[in-house]
Amino acid sequence: MIDLRSDTVTKPSEAMRRVMMTAEVGDDVFGEDPTVNKLQDTVAEMLGKEAALFVPSGTMGNQICIRVHTAHGQEMICDWNSHVFNYEAGAASALAGVQLKPIVGQDGILTAEQIQAAISDNDIHHAETRLIELENTHNRGGGIVYPIEEIRKIKTIAERHKISLHLDGARLFNAVLYSGIPAREYARHADSVMVCLSKGLGAPVGSVIAGTKPFIDKARCVRKMYGGGMRQAGILAAAGLYALENNVQRLEQDHRWAQQLATAIADLRPFTIDLSKVHTNIVIFTITDDRLNADDVVAELESRHIGTLAFDKKRVRMVTHMDLCQEDIDRTIKILKEIYS
Repeated sequence: MIDLRSDTVTKPSEAMRRVMMTAEVGDDVFGEDPTVNKLQDTVAEMLGKEAALFVPSGTMGNQICIRVHTAHGQEMICDWNSHVFNYEAGAASALAGVQLKPIVGQDGILTAEQIQAAISDNDIHHAETRLIELENTHNRGGGIVYPIEEIRKIKTIAERHKISLHLDGARLFNAVLYSGIPAREYARHADSVMVCLSKGLGAPVGSVIAGTKPFIDKARCVRKMYGGGMRQAGILAAAGLYALENNVQRLEQDHRWAQQLATAIADLRPFTIDLSKVHTNIVIFTITDDRLNADDVVAELESRHIGTLAFDKKRVRMVTHMDLCQEDIDRTIKILKEIYS
């Protein structure tokens, strides 16, 4: 099977497994796991933040940040297609008592003007806007990279209104490789940042959140409350360290493969795709043939041993990652042409 469903399907390499096996460990709930501490310090340094915290998943990372930034009955602005709104099981309302205000961006990108207009005023009928959430790269936007100029403008608005800004940077290092902008430049405009180790970077488990030391101190308490306090977690943190040290630069290969797939798909009559919006490792194409829907395409490709994902009735997603090779990309293109030319 050529698995293009997600970059979460990767398996640890033999080299990664070796560092996991030999990792020095301790009780992380007591703050005594040296490998976890090293990972947290490493990510804090990479993002230019005072402190960081290792968490089991990106969803937990986002939700811890939402809980720390807000109080019950307050409101968070996010994009209609954001991960926190679509894929985190209503956790913001269930766990933090926070109302989400999703607004429709362009390919997941909200403008400063949109956010300014969405901020609730002081009317007692409205929930108080306390948090803005951005996603970079944007999953449902097709892996698009958030323009740094827009992030700067949004940060200015957030400061003016004394509103916190959280960056869901699950694939932030893909944005770094595409744009050439350092991770800490994206991160310095956010009060908290989450980066994922188990997507394109190839670690089996884990994300890291970063912010000020007082913020992370509070986040540690919330992590415990949410069941995310792990004991000898250095075995997992070692994989994350290996990923950061060895697998960031190779994301450029995933981007090249995505361009190859997208270019081939653009020439197939039943589909349409805007090549200018294929920035990183996610390829989302639209089916224009009324006789086909996304489930049909996914099923047909699966019968040829190619795994893809239906995003809605008319859109299909492919994601490139480190467990693929050039032959996999070539074969996928060959089969697409055989079926849909």
